[in-house]
Amino acid sequence: MSKRFDMELFLAGVLTGSHATRQRHLRQAAFIQSEIAKRWQRANPWAWQRKHLVWFLEHFLTGRSEATRYYYLLTIRLLARRLERSWVFKR
Repeated sequence: MSKRFDMELFLAGVLTGSHATRQRHLRQAAFIQSEIAKRWQRANPWAWQRKHLVWFLEHFLTGRSEATRYYYLLTIRLLARRLERSWVFKR
């Protein structure tokens, strides 16, 4: 059995803001991770490609409010920064 990926440790270097903001980013990042793992069997963010995050934004968040999509976009940008990628995502 493999160890579960520690998203809090992964994002520790790029998380800023209040405690509530950091907790929201961690909760959303864990949710993004679980959905990508279900769809593509890639539980580790280092294995993700831009298409995985675009899929999450375009397909999984369909029907959600504009505010919800915006907050997930902020978390995805944070993940891209941590991965040191210059990926750009549409709002």
